[in-house]
Amino acid sequence: MIIAVDFDGTIVAHRYPAIGPEIPFAVDTLKLLARERHKLILWTVREGDLLNEAVEFCRSRGLEFYAVNSNYPEEKPSHSGYSRKLKADLFIDDRNLGGLPDWGLIYRMIQEGLSFEDIYSHHLSQPPMPAKPLGFWERLRRIKS
Repeated sequence: MIIAVDFDGTIVAHRYPAIGPEIPFAVDTLKLLARERHKLILWTVREGDLLNEAVEFCRSRGLEFYAVNSNYPEEKPSHSGYSRKLKADLFIDDRNLGGLPDWGLIYRMIQEGLSFEDIYSHHLSQPPMPAKPLGFWERLRRIKS
């Protein structure tokens, strides 16, 4: 699967143009997906030095991308038929409708081929969590009331 991944707000907290702290499990999940033979494309608004900083940030953590802001490593704007639109199977971006799920859920959705609708309908079909048991003092207070 070809997966396009945003950087700011998705791999790191949004501090553009600075690089924010890594979002928990983002890099580890992406490295796992790469090991499982998914092609990862870094898809970001960053250009020039800011883009190089983002690529190096990921590289220093052992995360390499198949391509950066392009469909394949050799793609150039001067190529015939060049389009800025990526040909990816999946886009992971904090600007999704519904926001960015946690990286554990993202991994599960990819592995199991689940959609947001699948996750949402499964969540709604689950019985509600039982209420937290009352502590000793709260039970005592309620007896006196």
